[in-house]
Amino acid sequence: MSQYKIEAGTAQHIGDRSEQQDRAALFSAPKAPGYIMAVLADGMGGKSGGAMAAEQVIRTAKQNFDLFSPLTDTVEDMLKTIAHEVHTIIKLTGISAEKQPHSTMVALVITPDRSAIWAHVGDSRLYRFSGPNFAERTADHSYVEQLISQGKLKREDAKNHKLSNILVNVLGMANNEPQATIGRHDGLRAGDSFLLCSDGLWHYFKEAELGAALAMNSPRQASEMLIRKARERAAGTVADNCTLAIVKLVTPPEPERSYTVKKMRRAV
Repeated sequence: MSQYKIEAGTAQHIGDRSEQQDRAALFSAPKAPGYIMAVLADGMGGKSGGAMAAEQVIRTAKQNFDLFSPLTDTVEDMLKTIAHEVHTIIKLTGISAEKQPHSTMVALVITPDRSAIWAHVGDSRLYRFSGPNFAERTADHSYVEQLISQGKLKREDAKNHKLSNILVNVLGMANNEPQATIGRHDGLRAGDSFLLCSDGLWHYFKEAELGAALAMNSPRQASEMLIRKARERAAGTVADNCTLAIVKLVTPPEPERSYTVKKMRRAV
């Protein structure tokens, strides 16, 4: 019997913006049974440009995951390839369309040998929880995160910093090749969960709140609850697009008995 089963889902809300420029998706791998991917992108770059960039993240991730085989590839190399290819395509598309599209990316792969491997570029985040308990999250590729790492800014002051929206590592940058940061956790078990989300969601929550929402609800219920609460907390502001993907490992149900037991008659 498997040690866990996977429940997953995606959700989004347009917020107070005129266009939804976030994208999220879940994929299985045709050549790699038992592997699943969750990917999320937050597009930027003016009307339609950001949506185009985010859509390219999803399309490129699916194309690479469709071709992925654990016999010849590693998940880490595949994730880096996705980031590199998306970056190149977004730059070329921006030139031809006379726009300046950019996008963040966060992607998670769950393997059948109980490992989770992820990559991110920008400030879309991955959170990992053990039950309701926060375990870790990705570090934003932002200017304020650099200030925090240099000891020039306290983390509690980062959220409301006037330059909190400035990213230093993003797909589609004109001058620099983006660097995808890779993370990994082995020994997955029932009760573990992952949240991928754009800044339109994580801006409004503490880690303990997110962990409790995922632990106590199905992915669908948790998504509805988090988006509803984010909209409530964003009241009176021009809130950004709000997008998330949840991957939750749960204890599989006991198999149903498909036979009946009868008393054997004595042979004569």
